[in-house]
Amino acid sequence: MRYPQFLNQNNTILLIAPSFGCTTEPYKSRLIKSVDVLKEHGFKPTYGPNVFSSIGIRSNTSELCAKEFTDGYKSDYGLLLSVGGGFLMNEILDYIDFELLKTLKPVWFMGYSDNTNLTFVMTTLMDVATIYCSCAPELGTSKLYDSQLDLLKLLKKEKLTFTGYPKFELNPIKDADNPYAPYNLTETKILTNYPNKIQMEGRLLGGCIDCLTYLIGTPYDKVKEFNEKYQKDGIIWFFEACDLNAPLLRLAILQMKRCGWFKYAKGFIFGRSLLINDTFFSLNMHNAIYDCIKDLNVPIILDADFGHLKPQIPIICGAYAQIKADENIEIKYILK
Repeated sequence: MRYPQFLNQNNTILLIAPSFGCTTEPYKSRLIKSVDVLKEHGFKPTYGPNVFSSIGIRSNTSELCAKEFTDGYKSDYGLLLSVGGGFLMNEILDYIDFELLKTLKPVWFMGYSDNTNLTFVMTTLMDVATIYCSCAPELGTSKLYDSQLDLLKLLKKEKLTFTGYPKFELNPIKDADNPYAPYNLTETKILTNYPNKIQMEGRLLGGCIDCLTYLIGTPYDKVKEFNEKYQKDGIIWFFEACDLNAPLLRLAILQMKRCGWFKYAKGFIFGRSLLINDTFFSLNMHNAIYDCIKDLNVPIILDADFGHLKPQIPIICGAYAQIKADENIEIKYILK
């Protein structure tokens, strides 16, 4: 696995918009605020050309979104930081020359949700570690929570072991009139583990399930090759969902399972889905997952601290990790 260099005072962060651009509130104000926060913590952020633009439901055309990413990757930036998730980012993949980028020095890319189309593909196709975590506007709050500070420490390699947080946000309070609102942490985090106490290690791979199912069987599905390369390490799959209800989540996991993605699975970590409380008759978000993969006889952690319900532990996609879980979760990254 190739790991980009962690950031120092000489590195510049390029903010890019491979999916949504920040043209509406509260996202535009929060993005501008996030730039101030990054500067306060010793980083040098700069805006890419698509960040404040919008064409339909994406910041720009597929070609120009791909160009923004490619030009940034080929330049001397320490991190390409996405400014948003959204839809249809999958379409830009056809305009990125991944074979060319494989020959270049690796660069960090960070984002989540729709950005899975790059975090996952870069790791499986280019053998480059990526960071699955908050998009830039999430740093634009009036007060930084522990998870936001943890992320900034990771970028500098000041912290490589992370533990979960006691509360999570079910109902955000940020809006156009209150764009800088901090996290509204009203819900108590409760992990569900199979078995109750877990210790496992392996190589992390995953992202947003809503996006991953549309990569299966395409030229960007290199999971078989990745599995074979890292079979001795084994794969710890990390997943979360955005708009999938319980039945659709079950079918998506089944699709990946049938396609052989879980051949060398050492365990699973599921983050908090946006529809965390969804039920359909007797099917809920827990048994939709567990009943589908319990026959693999590997550890399973549900409702962990990442996904669409904040806060998020930063996940290094592609990294080797040692993971413990009981009432809380601990992830230790080993960069090998």
